[in-house]
Amino acid sequence: MGESDTILIDTHAHLDHERFKDDVDQVIERAKLAKVQPIVTVGADLASSRQAVDFARRYPGVIATVGVHPHDADSVSDSVLDEITMLAGDEGVVAIGEIGLDYHYDFSPRDVQRRVFAIQISLARELGLPIVVHVREAYRDVMSILKSEHAEDVGGIIHCFSGDREVAKDCLDMGFYISVGGILTFANSKELRGIIKGLPLERILLETDSPYLTPVPYRGKRNEPAYVVHVAEALANLKDITFDKVAEITTLNACKLFGLRKGCSA
Repeated sequence: MGESDTILIDTHAHLDHERFKDDVDQVIERAKLAKVQPIVTVGADLASSRQAVDFARRYPGVIATVGVHPHDADSVSDSVLDEITMLAGDEGVVAIGEIGLDYHYDFSPRDVQRRVFAIQISLARELGLPIVVHVREAYRDVMSILKSEHAEDVGGIIHCFSGDREVAKDCLDMGFYISVGGILTFANSKELRGIIKGLPLERILLETDSPYLTPVPYRGKRNEPAYVVHVAEALANLKDITFDKVAEITTLNACKLFGLRKGCSA
């Protein structure tokens, strides 16, 4: 295979995180050397969405999403939504996210989370952009809102998937991709591996969620986009296929979803 066939895409990283503030240039360079490009740096509130767009403008090989995470749903006002809409028009922005529901921490009231999630899906539909969905202990409500808001019109990613087989089927039926990260390498993730093993490779994406959820063999250290290679290796072993096949198909999946050219430059 040619060199471009072994490129991987990290579909979810937080390059704006304070743990990258001293060496983000080197982090991006290490990813490039590991043939991880582009990196999708994800907005989680207005400030990080601004930063994501700035990174996409400044760094070749970085693209962005903009949106408000459920933790910050109660910060959303008309002016916040107006600026998210403006930022979404930047050429480096490929999706609305990370949006969704989080019933584990409940940092924002659940009714507010649901309302803001629905509003941002509507915005994505207006803009013709896919969505990046965060869901924790809220799959039933997430799926209900995705369906009621016709999210299948734009599609997207179920980020850091942790649902059961039925949820996975519902996501695929709606045309969504399922994203896997470092959890796939954890010893206690047997159930998740069983679910992912049964999914078609054509519907799987790779991510790191850097600086969180660092894969083995670096677990316990800061995660970074270059480590998505270890997620790809785990997926290849799980499905008993080659690393190059995982790289080829998951990269093509991301290119299709984000509207990237062959070779996946923005």
